[in-house]
Amino acid sequence: MARHVFTLDLKDNERLIAEYVKWHQNVWPEIKESIKSSGISGMEIYRYGTRLFLLMDVEEGFTFRKKAAMDAANPRVQEWEELMWKYQKPLPGTKPGEKWILMEKMFDLGD
Repeated sequence: MARHVFTLDLKDNERLIAEYVKWHQNVWPEIKESIKSSGISGMEIYRYGTRLFLLMDVEEGFTFRKKAAMDAANPRVQEWEELMWKYQKPLPGTKPGEKWILMEKMFDLGD
């Protein structure tokens, strides 16, 4: 099993942040099913102020390309992503429309 870590920022607005948190306390069932069916076995999101960290554990055979194709073909996922973009803002240096940025692992106590 592999783990990937991503980061993203939220807009600096307490009302919007509260709404975003509330959405994630009641994620649509179709979104959870989409995540699981793509080969993601675990996902956690952490927040510090406006900074988000996402930890994703994936099964063997998972690919970002396959996940992206599945998401593009799923209208409910597209609806969720559009809704979430109301709260999210791109990190400096990202390409237009780019959201979650894959972080580079630089240390592991177990190594």
